Amino acid sequence: MEKKIAFFVGCCILNLASAQLRVGFYSSSCPNAEKIVRQVVQNRFSKDRSITAALLRMHFHDCFVRGCDASILIDRTKSKSSEKDAGPNETVRGYDLIDAAKKALETACPSNVSCADIITLATRDAVELAGGPIYNVPTGRRDGLVSNMEDVNLPGPSLSVPQAFSFFRAKKLTLDDMVTLLGAHTVGVSHCAFFQDRLSDFQGTRKPDPTMDRGLAARLLKLCGTTSRPLSKDPTAFLDQGTSFVVDNQFYNQTIFKKGILEIDQQLALDPSTAPIVKSFASNKVPFGDNFANAMIKMSKIDVLVGSAGEIRKNCRVFNPPKKTNTRRGF
Repeated sequence: MEKKIAFFVGCCILNLASAQLRVGFYSSSCPNAEKIVRQVVQNRFSKDRSITAALLRMHFHDCFVRGCDASILIDRTKSKSSEKDAGPNETVRGYDLIDAAKKALETACPSNVSCADIITLATRDAVELAGGPIYNVPTGRRDGLVSNMEDVNLPGPSLSVPQAFSFFRAKKLTLDDMVTLLGAHTVGVSHCAFFQDRLSDFQGTRKPDPTMDRGLAARLLKLCGTTSRPLSKDPTAFLDQGTSFVVDNQFYNQTIFKKGILEIDQQLALDPSTAPIVKSFASNKVPFGDNFANAMIKMSKIDVLVGSAGEIRKNCRVFNPPKKTNTRRGF
């Protein structure tokens, strides 16, 4: 009985926090907040269309650790590491764009707009610029006070569908949400290290993964070779080989034809539980667009801090200086 009560209370707290987010949260306190973020994103997108993929990845990696609290933005110190130092976050980028938006917002309305909301808004704007769905996101998130490298535990590219879904289910996301959110790979790239084993010696067979198109495997083998390298020198391949900078449904079409590059991407089209969802998205771009918008909004509400929890950072890379009271903060 006690466990049921605890679960019920936990769900109520989560729903209450999400309810405190609202579209137009800054309409009075910082009326131009969303416009400022959008302008920064537009300026960057006009020079670098890959920023959409970068922001989608940053948003996902932030929300799936401690919730959408911008803990991924914190820099390490001389004595303490942060989430940025974790292996899965080594290739996360786009921090400079968040810095630029924060600087502009601090000039317009100091200590008002959270870094967590900047990530959410910037990602939304980048998706739209890349041809994806147009949607409103509720704001009102606050920034977290903790960033631990040890907390980072994200689903890897070689997981099975059930294994991957366990991560999403833990965040109160559905199987449909997972298939939809992995559709963000429509604008992503991957280092060879994350799929190299599929190209010539899959699971010790000395043959390519039979679930990958032979022509694709041969082309990727020429790009990647068989030698491992540091990620900084490792080549990358587009996860969507057709419309690589457009948020659309072509990623799903490619997995149906065995052209998914990451193992988890290909498994989406093969696993009986997810194959019908993939087929639906591949055949009609409208359901994917609608679902993607809804799933992104849902993800952006994971374990948010609202009200007086957390803080509004002055600099997204560091926690605010401690107040004179004995408030404890840390990594």
